[in-house]
Amino acid sequence: MDELDLLKKDWNKQTEHKTLSVKDIYPMLHKKSSSIVKMLFYISIAELIFWILISTIPYYTSDEFRTKLDKVYTNDYILNGLNIFSFSIIAVFIYLLYKSYKSISVTDSAKKLMESILKTRKIIKYYVLYNLIMVGLSLIIGLYYGLSNDPKISNIANLNTAKIFIISIVVIVFIAIVILLIWLFYRLLYGLLLKRLNRNYNELKKLEV
Repeated sequence: MDELDLLKKDWNKQTEHKTLSVKDIYPMLHKKSSSIVKMLFYISIAELIFWILISTIPYYTSDEFRTKLDKVYTNDYILNGLNIFSFSIIAVFIYLLYKSYKSISVTDSAKKLMESILKTRKIIKYYVLYNLIMVGLSLIIGLYYGLSNDPKISNIANLNTAKIFIISIVVIVFIAIVILLIWLFYRLLYGLLLKRLNRNYNELKKLEV
């Protein structure tokens, strides 16, 4: 047997081995990816319920909290508008995750599975970014209305420039810390699952080579 025949024989063995590997590995990666996105979907529902409870229970169970909130947000439309907008975005996020889960569940192609994984990663990324922006804006709006309408704080305008500067720095640091804590929370909540999803994506890329 000459060198060319040996090379062909070796290639056929590699091809057969690769086909067998794809046949064995793909169903496992498919199942794992589907389970991960399903878990992300359930977490998002739990998060929606959590934020609804956090925003409604104190308001309806504590007269003191409701009075303070009414003083800060003198216009009810602003508070209601923020809540409706936030919950609507979370609902859209849940819907997109559900679509990703269904897409992964029915796909029979490694390429389509990879596309669904990439889409899921983008959904999570944009959702976390949106939440961080909304937290920052909510804190800024809340502090602004608090400084403007709370009698104990509204006399801040009478302070000198140095004290106003110090208070501004404290407010900025406070907002930054809150945003950082929420980012760490999402990093912990979604980071582990996304890391597993990325691992599946990388394995699929190897199978596609």
